[in-house]
Amino acid sequence: MIDQRMNLGLFLQPVHRSEKAWGTALQEDRETVIIADQLGFSEVWIGEHYSTKAEQIPAPLMFLATLIQDTSSIRFGTGVINLPYHDPVIVAAEVAQFDQLSGGRMMFGIGPGGLMSDAELFGDREMPERYRIALESLDVILKLWREDAPLRWDGEHFGRSLERRVWLSHGVGQFARPLQQPHPPIAMAMVGPGGRTAETIAQWGMIPISANFVPIENVAAQWRDYALAREQAGQVADRHIWRVCRNILVTNTDEEGAELLSDPDSIIAHYFRYIRGVRRIEEFQSLQQESLPVINEFLEVPAALEDCAIVGSADTVLARLVDLVDQLGPFGTLVMVGHDWEVSGLSQRSMHCLAENTLPRLRQHADSLGPARWVGL
Repeated sequence: MIDQRMNLGLFLQPVHRSEKAWGTALQEDRETVIIADQLGFSEVWIGEHYSTKAEQIPAPLMFLATLIQDTSSIRFGTGVINLPYHDPVIVAAEVAQFDQLSGGRMMFGIGPGGLMSDAELFGDREMPERYRIALESLDVILKLWREDAPLRWDGEHFGRSLERRVWLSHGVGQFARPLQQPHPPIAMAMVGPGGRTAETIAQWGMIPISANFVPIENVAAQWRDYALAREQAGQVADRHIWRVCRNILVTNTDEEGAELLSDPDSIIAHYFRYIRGVRRIEEFQSLQQESLPVINEFLEVPAALEDCAIVGSADTVLARLVDLVDQLGPFGTLVMVGHDWEVSGLSQRSMHCLAENTLPRLRQHADSLGPARWVGL
């Protein structure tokens, strides 16, 4: 059942300083999720990356499994499982098992793989091909959740059969099934300004997630194209399922926020330098040893801070978020990005303020727009 209120979610890619000890970073990420659960966050999304020390969770389901018993209600999302890098039979079984173990708290975020170093590591296929592989893999996964053997499928990238060695009365040929039926919610993130990805999400009935590191005009275009595709298919475009991700930090004062934003190596600047750098890594190979201000300027980090970071006092952050809702229209879940804990207590205090102070007032504003604004464009 869709929660009719605006919710607060958490996204942990996560991005840490590469020199931070792995165990320390993992413990920090676990504690962040536990705090989010205690504060009533509705969900957490965990990334999957193999070839970077900064985004250092290669197995989101394994990581999230350690949190099932230490949390009470927060839902667990993969943000995302990069399907071109996996066998769909294994993904189907592991996601189903996690959903059973978590009591149906699983959300299945999928993607084609966005980290360029991972793409090179797994065969250097171009993005269009990775998209095709991801959707074919998803089709196989859904088939495994619906059907028992005997079965066969022959796809462009995956071919499987289980026809001869089947003993259904004793379970042989039956596949792991998730607790949620017909399956856990499936989600996909959008980075570009709408287009094919938004249309695919609409056609497959997935949860649309708007990325945190793109400007608002991209986010608006993503919803526009998603909603148009839903309407053209005769389906409802329900804003309650839309997730909008943003980099949000509530500081004690606006001056503290301004100081963070002006520091070329603050946790916020480091985040956007990393995110923009890995997406353009081949373009600035010769600049990697330059000073941080030079790298930041080349990667347009100052523009990213202005477009994508919501930083300041509680009143300033609320005003920025109200403006966000006014620009986009209402949406179901505001997903804040978790940042490294290098500034003592900053991220924890920010999460408390967002959950206890900002969200209730932002909900009131979203509700004041009226029920009609929650459907369609």
